[in-house]
Amino acid sequence: MGKPYSLDRRQRICAYVAAGHSARAAGRVFGVSAATAVRFASEYRTQGTLVAKRQGRPPGRFGKLAPHLDFLVEIVRAEPDITLKELAAALSETEGVSVQLSSLHRALSHAGLSYKKRVDRGRT
Repeated sequence: MGKPYSLDRRQRICAYVAAGHSARAAGRVFGVSAATAVRFASEYRTQGTLVAKRQGRPPGRFGKLAPHLDFLVEIVRAEPDITLKELAAALSETEGVSVQLSSLHRALSHAGLSYKKRVDRGRT
């Protein structure tokens, strides 16, 4: 995902439009698309602000595992020693969702649970 334009560039575009030039002309002068210049000018007129909006989705609220997070947390709290592989199997059996182990790890981390790799000692 690209980075937002700087606040300085946004302000210069809006000042250029406020000085009586068209937004399309501002786009040509400042090297942005006409649509971007129109959007900046419109946003400044209606909201009075030029601060860039947050990009991307909020973490943990979307994705394949979001609807099943309560189920996963419930299983982990009931059986703290469950492995990620076993947890993935339980999710597949009951909910019909197959996921990568790394996705499960991230989802549980976002839920405030930590997983450490279990090492079997005494086996060779």
